[in-house]
Amino acid sequence: MKAFLDENFLLQNDTAQILYHEYASKMPIIDYHNHLPPDEITGNICFQNITEAWLRGDHYKWRAMRANGINETFITGDATDPDKFLKWAETVPHTMRNPLYHWTHLELQRYFDINTLLDQHSARTIYRDTSELLQTEACSTRAILRKMNVEVICTTDDPVDDLQFHKAFQMDSESFDLLPGFRPDKFLIVESEGFTDQIHKLEEVTSRDIRNLRDLVECLQMRIDFFHDAGCRLSDHGLTRIFAADFTDDEVDKILKKRLAQRQLYSAEVLQYKSAMLYYLARMYEARDWTMQFHLGALRNNNTRLIRSLGSDAGADSIGDFPQAADLSKFLNRLDSEEKLARTVLYNLNPRDNEVFATMAGNFQDGSIPGKIQWGSAWWFLDQKDGMEDQLNVLSNMGLLSRFIGMLTDSRSFLSFPRHEYFRRILCNLLGTDIENGLLPNDKNFIGSMVQDISYRNVKRYLGL
Repeated sequence: MKAFLDENFLLQNDTAQILYHEYASKMPIIDYHNHLPPDEITGNICFQNITEAWLRGDHYKWRAMRANGINETFITGDATDPDKFLKWAETVPHTMRNPLYHWTHLELQRYFDINTLLDQHSARTIYRDTSELLQTEACSTRAILRKMNVEVICTTDDPVDDLQFHKAFQMDSESFDLLPGFRPDKFLIVESEGFTDQIHKLEEVTSRDIRNLRDLVECLQMRIDFFHDAGCRLSDHGLTRIFAADFTDDEVDKILKKRLAQRQLYSAEVLQYKSAMLYYLARMYEARDWTMQFHLGALRNNNTRLIRSLGSDAGADSIGDFPQAADLSKFLNRLDSEEKLARTVLYNLNPRDNEVFATMAGNFQDGSIPGKIQWGSAWWFLDQKDGMEDQLNVLSNMGLLSRFIGMLTDSRSFLSFPRHEYFRRILCNLLGTDIENGLLPNDKNFIGSMVQDISYRNVKRYLGL
């Protein structure tokens, strides 16, 4: 019987162990999409306790606690931090076969050298020991990232952000880079109540009045230029699906003026506006030689009761069943036909769309760089062993696994970086098993180099870092 979470965790044969320990494990991490707060990185803060570092904003844990019958007081309410941690600890044994069980104990091992299983009996000791460490410089935010061999962090930032923390960080001498990511979704959601407020914020940071479509596009271009000068090379969109309705500039100009006048839009107008803005932004990304990312398929904010009390990002999101293929094809094809298609990473949330996204990426490779259009890593609800294996297998069957740019955390937690290790172990086990079964040649040097490419070198080259 194998020990739980030993050095060969997830590595089920000798070849897998060689690929991981000799090739994958020492590679640096480029985390090219996450939601870490740049002020906490630049400020090099120390967390007061493990609850603050681990449970704050972690929707995965919140959902598990609710499913375990834990009262909201101990999740997002006003219970004390020790009591919240105790309730999480009581939940952990019930997460067996959920990736949270693996992640929880990987993080305790990697950051705190704790091999004890977390439950209600070990909770107080683990709370005390981890919290004491977190209050020291050895577990400051920067120290945590250095400990995980992080080389690049790309955050997710609003176009109106002044990027003061990124700029301040770049003045320091540090072993890793902190780069911004451009997330302009608020300027697409024209039907939202806060749309005009967002326009006013853009006017303030650009010192320009926005009265029409041309003004808006020029102001967004100014912010893209500003982000580029601060080191940004990536955009990101979190959408239900790609919008690709037909439009003319005159039509979209009238729609925007109508909305700025606080008039209600028809659904067809909303779709035309979103389609146009996505297209204009995509062309601007290509002109700056950026990579654009699309996270598609989440059905967000389902629980009105939670949203009313906690706001968005309350842990009430799920997989959606939106049609993806036709509009995604239309959008990419228009840009490709105009030779304005930037490097693109596509992430799907519904596993039924795996083959759709894998084959769609193949439609628009143009020979300019390896893997220009990427089907991205297993995301969110698919970010677990089965989901990662499915993504790797489908990509292998329908694309080039060797050109894959690999894993990212997409996380709000500084303690989430063992997910890169989790991914690398799964990758090495798949390839090692194929070698052991005679499905791949026993060329450990070539396949080991491929593992290093997927873990690190491919994304470094892809993003030009």
